[in-house]
Amino acid sequence: MNVSTSLNPGARAAQTSAAPVRRITDAPTRMFHWLFALSFLGAYLTADGERWRMLHVTLGYTMAGLLVFRVLYGLFGPRQAGLGLLWRKLTAAPAWLRSLRAAASLSAINWRQGQNLLMALAVVALMVLVLPLTLTGYATFNEWGVFPGEDWLGELHEFFGEAMLMVVLAHLALIGALSLLRRKNMASPMLTGRLEGHGPNPVPHNRVWLAVLMLVAVLAYGAWEWQQSPRGLIPANAWGQMAHGDHDDD
Repeated sequence: MNVSTSLNPGARAAQTSAAPVRRITDAPTRMFHWLFALSFLGAYLTADGERWRMLHVTLGYTMAGLLVFRVLYGLFGPRQAGLGLLWRKLTAAPAWLRSLRAAASLSAINWRQGQNLLMALAVVALMVLVLPLTLTGYATFNEWGVFPGEDWLGELHEFFGEAMLMVVLAHLALIGALSLLRRKNMASPMLTGRLEGHGPNPVPHNRVWLAVLMLVAVLAYGAWEWQQSPRGLIPANAWGQMAHGDHDDD
C-alpha cells in the first residue's frame, strides 16, 4: 500500500525546512566567468620563459575571444546579463558617495549598493584591461617595436598583466570579506547560479546549451593551436623538467 508524503511527518518537515532558492546567474555567464579566470591564471603562470610561450599566447587569445562573447551576450543576451546593468550600477556611484556624507550613522548607509558598485567596478575593470593586455601581447609576440636593448611593449604587456592580477586579487578579497560578514558563501552563485532566499526568479532560462557550446569552442581552439604549433603547446620534456625543478628562461 502506498503512503502519501502528506501523511509522513518527516517528509513534510523536510519540505517545509528546505530553504527557497532562485536562479540569479545563467549557465553561459558562469561558464564565461570560470573559463576567463582559468585562462588568465594559466596565462599568468606561463608568462616567463620560452617553453610555455605558445600556451601563454593561446590562453591570451582565448581571453580575448571570451571577451568578445561576453560583450555580444551583454548586448544581445538576456537583461540580467546585459552590460546596461553594469553601467547603471556604475553611474549610481556619485549618488552613493554623496549619501555617505549625508548619512547620520554607519547603519544608515546603503552598504548593499556599495557592494554592488565595487563588484561592478571590478568586473568592468577586468574586461577593459583585456584589450590592452591582448594587444600588447600580440605586438610583443610578433616583435613589433622591438629595438636593440629595448622591449617597451613587453614591459607594457607585463604592466597590464600585473594590473589585472591586482584587480583579480581585490575582487577575491571583496568576495571573501563579504562572505565572512554575511556568514555565507558569496561565490556560490557563480558556481550553482542560485541564491537562497525568497523573491522572483530573475533568470527563468538557464541556457545550458550555450554554455556547452562555449566550452566546446574553447577546447576546439586550443586543440587547433596545439596542431598548428610545431612543438605543441606543452613541450614533451616540460613536465619532467618541472618535476626536477629545472627552469629554462631562454
